[in-house]
Amino acid sequence: MRKIRRLFIGVLYCMICLAVTGCGETEDNRLTSREVTLTDVEETTETQSSDGLMEVHFIDVGQGDATLIKCGEASMLIDAGDDSKGTMLQNYLMKQGITRLDYLVLTHPDSDHIGGAPVMITKFDIDKVFVSNYEKDNKTYLKLIQALDNKNISYTTPAVGSVYDLGNASFTILGPCASYSDPNNASVALLLQNGKNRFLFTGDAEENAECDMMQTGIDISADVYQAGHHGSKSSSSESFMEKVSPSYAVISCAEGNSYGHPHAQTLNTFRSMGIQVFRTDEQGSIVAESDGTAITWNCAPSQTWKAGEPTQNSAQQVRKEEQPEEQQKQSENDAAEQQKQSENDAAEQQKQSENDQSGQQQIQSDSGKAAQQTAVEVHITKTGEKYHREGCQYLKKSDILITLDEAKRMGYEPCSKCNPPR
Repeated sequence: MRKIRRLFIGVLYCMICLAVTGCGETEDNRLTSREVTLTDVEETTETQSSDGLMEVHFIDVGQGDATLIKCGEASMLIDAGDDSKGTMLQNYLMKQGITRLDYLVLTHPDSDHIGGAPVMITKFDIDKVFVSNYEKDNKTYLKLIQALDNKNISYTTPAVGSVYDLGNASFTILGPCASYSDPNNASVALLLQNGKNRFLFTGDAEENAECDMMQTGIDISADVYQAGHHGSKSSSSESFMEKVSPSYAVISCAEGNSYGHPHAQTLNTFRSMGIQVFRTDEQGSIVAESDGTAITWNCAPSQTWKAGEPTQNSAQQVRKEEQPEEQQKQSENDAAEQQKQSENDAAEQQKQSENDQSGQQQIQSDSGKAAQQTAVEVHITKTGEKYHREGCQYLKKSDILITLDEAKRMGYEPCSKCNPPR
């Protein structure tokens, strides 16, 4: 009985002490407790907001494209400028703390988009490499493939509609929607989204590809649009821009470039739609920061609205750039064939005027060589500029058999990889 009484008294004593302590809490103590709680909430909110931050660096690589995206620990590089920008681009990424890339997206095989890629591939570990379905048969593209092969990195063309994660952000593939006859329209296009903020990248896709993207049914509206084809009038068609309806456009081009980028027609479209424009030719590298709700910039929008002004010497280059590639090649082949025909006519007249025996023997020797060359067969591709030996790695997608004489007459050069007959 005594033990029960002692236990009851002990419990009662503890209850009285707790009541007294609670009643003794001061107003200051309660205020301090509330302040600590608010501080904890603010710190938690700040941490969550920091995790959702995404940086988009439109890097100034002159006449070309290179865009770095950082989201948390994840990173992606879209294009890599030309081959003279590789080391500069490497240094830029290293200053940003980049040691590896989750994605390397090479929109299409033009040299001003893939030239610096071999340096990126050599210097950084890369998880996934996305490329266009258009291949080129030239030194720049060959260096890219060799760099990928040297590090045993596989590469693929992503399917339209595919979605990939990039930290807290994600991106959706919009193109290429088909196989095109020119590399620009075959650009890998993607829509990057962080929270409510959306960024659109279309490489050098032109109006045909833009129309195909609009037909996919995917929402292509965006807050920020990297102007297609460096601000060329061949891209950023009015119907496409109405669908995208961006608040901002970023133009990546070189000051005084020979193509006249950005074209006045493109700038007029942007201006009429109230789109604020940023330009690497005027402002250098441009950085946009997204917290999922708002987008801030490292500089104010350009106010010049100044179009590129091609010189008279570069006018032909501008017209050439606006032609489809197949048309360009045909024009080049026609010009080369005309020149060769003129040279052949001149040589034939000279040979006919030579009556001595040595001249007769030389003509017979040349005829014999021509006959031997005609009998030799080589291989070409639909889009390449070189001829190949049977079994060359560049004949995987297309293989057209012609004679060596025909290949030379059409302006094809021998492939340095398979070393065909010359």
